[in-house]
Amino acid sequence: MTNSIRMLSTLGLMGAMRSLSAAFEAASGLRVDADFAPTLALLKRLRSGEAADLVILTREGLDEIIGEGRVIADGAADLARSYVGIAVRAGQTHPDIASEAALRATLLAARSVAYSRLGASGVYFAQLIARMGIAEQINARATIVEQGFTAERLVSGEADLAVQQISELKQVDGIEVVGPVPYELQTPAVFSAGRIATTGNAEAAERLLRYLASPEVVPVLRRSGLEP
Repeated sequence: MTNSIRMLSTLGLMGAMRSLSAAFEAASGLRVDADFAPTLALLKRLRSGEAADLVILTREGLDEIIGEGRVIADGAADLARSYVGIAVRAGQTHPDIASEAALRATLLAARSVAYSRLGASGVYFAQLIARMGIAEQINARATIVEQGFTAERLVSGEADLAVQQISELKQVDGIEVVGPVPYELQTPAVFSAGRIATTGNAEAAERLLRYLASPEVVPVLRRSGLEP
């Protein structure tokens, strides 16, 4: 067993993982080498042969690569749920997003809405505005973020609203989370972890996986905007 664990994680857990990795390192003496990106980007990297010991993706993404034999099904664990939310720049009036009608009006009134192209939240939002019949109007002036935190576009002044997982919105200073998109309009993303089948560091990866799936981490998940 080496003393370093290579972990690839979806951006949705970035805030929580920074705290949890530090706590795990202090308790175990092992080092966590973490890299964060959207699930679709991580899937592409794994399929191109990038090496890792542990991966955290959306449940759908993890199931895909379990099916491909890249991740071991035994021991894979669901870690947290996350809802998509809306944010504005700090100090701005919080718009009404409490109902589908209110959300629709708020989105149409925005100068620009920032959302991601590769992240689970971006895929969901594209489907949502299509279902609401406003995709053409929103996309005509949307700020599309290839990868990273959409709320950064609020701070830069490029957009009036940012859409992303609440745990990702909270990673950006100078913004305020208005709240979640109405729950009846969304299905929470489930983030799950699994051990890479080809890892040469299985014992250490398994140890980190069991820690991340333990009740001990629940307060940290909640503080970062996630639900265990």
